Amino acid sequence: MDSPRDSTPEPRQPPQRPALDAGLALSLPWWRRATVRFEVLTASVVVLAMLLLTALMTYQISTSARQAIMAASSDSAHRVSLLVSERMHRIVNPADATLRLLAFDPVTTAPTLAQRLRRLPVLVRLLHQNQLLSAVYVGYPDGQFLLVRPLRNAALRAQEGAPPHAAFLLQSVAREQGSGAPLVGRWSFYDAQLELVSTSIRPQYRFDPRTRPWYAEAVQTKAQILTAPYVFFTTHEMGVTLSQPSEEGGAVLGLDVALTDLGREIGGLRLVPRTEIAVLDKEGRVLAYPDMSRVLQREGDQARMRPLSELGVPSLMAIHTLGMKPGESRRFEAQGEEWLGQVQPLQSMRWRDLHLLMAMPTAELLSDLNRDLRRQLWLSLGLIGLLLPLGWIAGRRVGSSLSGLAAQAQSLALFDFRRPQRRASPVREVRELGLVMDRMSATIEDFLRISRHISAESRLDVMLSSVLYELVQASICSGGAVYLVDGDSTHLERTARYCADPQDQPLYPEQLGMAHFINYTEHPLDDVLAAPGAPDGALAQQVLRVQLRTRGGQPLGLLVLRYVQDRRQGEGHFRAFVEKLSGTLSVAIETRNLIEGQRKLFDAVIRVLADTIDAKSPYTGGHCERVPQLAEAVMQRMCDAREGPFADVSMTEAELYEFRLGAWLHDCGKVTSPEHIIDKATKLETLYNRIHEVRMRFEVLWRDAELDYWKQIISGAEPAQIERELLQKKEQLQADFAFVAQSNVGGESMADADVQRLHAIGVQRWQRHFDDRIGLSRAEHERLLGVPIPPLPAQEFLLADRPEHVVSWGARRPPVEAGNPANRWGFDMVLPPQEVHLGELHNLAVRRGTLTDEDRFKINDHIVQTIILLSGLPFPPHLARVPAIAGSHHEKLDGTGYPRRLKADQLTLADRVMTLADIFEALTASDRPYKPPKTLSEALSIMARMVREQHIDEEVFRFFLRSGVWQDYAQRFLPDSQRDSVDLDAIEQLLYRKPKLV
Repeated sequence: MDSPRDSTPEPRQPPQRPALDAGLALSLPWWRRATVRFEVLTASVVVLAMLLLTALMTYQISTSARQAIMAASSDSAHRVSLLVSERMHRIVNPADATLRLLAFDPVTTAPTLAQRLRRLPVLVRLLHQNQLLSAVYVGYPDGQFLLVRPLRNAALRAQEGAPPHAAFLLQSVAREQGSGAPLVGRWSFYDAQLELVSTSIRPQYRFDPRTRPWYAEAVQTKAQILTAPYVFFTTHEMGVTLSQPSEEGGAVLGLDVALTDLGREIGGLRLVPRTEIAVLDKEGRVLAYPDMSRVLQREGDQARMRPLSELGVPSLMAIHTLGMKPGESRRFEAQGEEWLGQVQPLQSMRWRDLHLLMAMPTAELLSDLNRDLRRQLWLSLGLIGLLLPLGWIAGRRVGSSLSGLAAQAQSLALFDFRRPQRRASPVREVRELGLVMDRMSATIEDFLRISRHISAESRLDVMLSSVLYELVQASICSGGAVYLVDGDSTHLERTARYCADPQDQPLYPEQLGMAHFINYTEHPLDDVLAAPGAPDGALAQQVLRVQLRTRGGQPLGLLVLRYVQDRRQGEGHFRAFVEKLSGTLSVAIETRNLIEGQRKLFDAVIRVLADTIDAKSPYTGGHCERVPQLAEAVMQRMCDAREGPFADVSMTEAELYEFRLGAWLHDCGKVTSPEHIIDKATKLETLYNRIHEVRMRFEVLWRDAELDYWKQIISGAEPAQIERELLQKKEQLQADFAFVAQSNVGGESMADADVQRLHAIGVQRWQRHFDDRIGLSRAEHERLLGVPIPPLPAQEFLLADRPEHVVSWGARRPPVEAGNPANRWGFDMVLPPQEVHLGELHNLAVRRGTLTDEDRFKINDHIVQTIILLSGLPFPPHLARVPAIAGSHHEKLDGTGYPRRLKADQLTLADRVMTLADIFEALTASDRPYKPPKTLSEALSIMARMVREQHIDEEVFRFFLRSGVWQDYAQRFLPDSQRDSVDLDAIEQLLYRKPKLV
């Protein structure tokens, strides 16, 4: 069987595309072969549509306007009926209230006319308050009667025969002579001040109220009654009577209310000038008409209301004849003219079966419409002529807009998401399509920006804020927030928040309970994320919660979005989209959490390493912590400077972090430095201070001197002589040991004479009786190989540099010399001849301090080990300079530093700052066993001298002085005894002082 590698694949055929056969195309009719450009087709359709639309609009406007006018007239007639009903209520209701109050007045119980006249001012005041009242009267159960009528015009005064100045007529039927006397009719006229003008008895005035319907019905019903409208006998006004029994029930009060204003009211409610309108009762009598003189018919001294048939209004009579029902509207003919008739019921609780009839000539109703239609027709014809070219242009505009959209869609297919500038189309659909295309391009760009933020931004909070902003913009939300699970997994902490309206920020609290993550699809009653109520007419906001989880399913946080639900977010697609996007966001958060966790672990390891180095020695504890804090403070102050030589200094967050790591690791090589050398306080100190061993040798010499003294005494020597020699010997031993012990401290410089004295003291011998080759370690035995074993007792020098004191480099020779092929770090250091030299004379002869050349190299070797150790670590590119920053703080500007003898042009600002921080901390440290701590003024003065010697950068030192960083450091780390006053000007003057020649 052939393998796929050996077989020859068949060539792939290109995909078949549908196409018309040329012959078939030619066989089609010409109207199917013809094509028209979309722009031309659109323009033609627009023009034809404009013509058709104009014709349809003209017809529709005329028809709709006629129907609207007819409907409006019906509505107006209904409103007129309501207005008339309301007016009738306004006429009767005040009289109703007046009558109810009057039922309690004493006039109803006054037994005599004189007592009744005392209530005349009250009755007159009621007539003043209601101008529609024609009279107020009281009927008594014994036939007595009292009536007060206002005389409001001269015609009424003439009719009643009143004097010219009379304002009121008082008609009374009373027993003026006392109880049991006959009834006397009297008319009295009063002026406006209620002064009696004239009075007369009228025997013919025999009015018995008990016979009147208003009295009898009120007594029978014991309630207030309202009569049907009628014509008042005295004033010939049309009105109604209200009557009510008094509170005690003995008398009946009555009020005559005129309805003369009702006709004038309905006259002002005409829709068109020739509108006919009238109010009818159930018997067909006319109660109100604009011309009330046609309603009232006088027959001698009497007057009556005409029925509609006698009113002489053909249009209203035609409505009555047609028998139209209440609420009905109908067109009809009257005297050769078309009218629109309306019948509306009058709503009243007191009167029943009252109707409002209204007739309007349709010619007047539609006159304005017909005139407007003619004008509209001519205007439309003119506009058609003007709009034809505009329609053509509009059609081309629509076509060109669609062509632009097609070009934009083609660009999207070619991954060009730019939004081209184009003119807005007047067609809504085309414009909306353009907006959708623009929104799609913008959304794609938003998602590309989201991807860029997720991939490029290293800080989690900044990344979340940027992604949240882009997500809110892309999804057209009003705001949102990202909550992350805290370290203890007890609650959710808000990490990012964005609100289009700043007033919505309180909607996202700082913390949420884990219940919001667990029950993210539920909305409890006390939900702090619940959307507030929307104002009237506005859509309510919705809250979308989406869980953020790691790839292992562990909770990461909660994404909260707040939006106004519409068709874009109304379906489940929006939630599905956000959930898919949240997966990418979760991976980004998890990745950054891992990176941040690794970074924190790395920082913690560095801190542990620094603390371990500090913990190695009880004397240098805190050095690895104080130096980086001082260096960071100086560097940060330089970055914040706005003037001076460091005004242009700036560092990114990554560069500051790189500097911080280098500062914390600047002494990491001390893990390899022997503690006894780092803490070497005396010259003879190794793992212990060997001065005790030397002192024991002096003790042996002391005992030997005493033994010699006693031996000579026994042998018979002169006691005085040998005693003097013994005392001289002891004094010499005391002086020699004191000198050796003082030399061991290393406090002062050793002169040549001091070194010669050490050698003179060292040649003294003491006798050893014990084997020095037993009880030794393997390394000690190896160092003694080749050294002859002297017979015991052996004579030993008091101070000596024995062969076993010297340890050669051997295979451990470090690659620090410039010519060493293994030196790939660029070290340039002088290597001492041997690795260790423990010789007593060699160590005691150290000119200054306590360290030999071998010890000094071991101390300096920590920086070599720092560079070697850090260079072996796989630092990422943004931390590549950590080994250089950590390993250059012992270099000097003149190239005499170590370990690489770098010069000024090879030292960066970070290197110079580290050098200054390390020196200042070393000078002011109070935990060094080999030197006392310096005060601030002493330390700064020494550093000024080191500036002159080009050990410290001058500009960095000046900035250090003037920035005040040393003061902040002193407040934190130095005791009060070291914080003395500092004269900065004097310190700066030291920078220019030349060193004294020695």
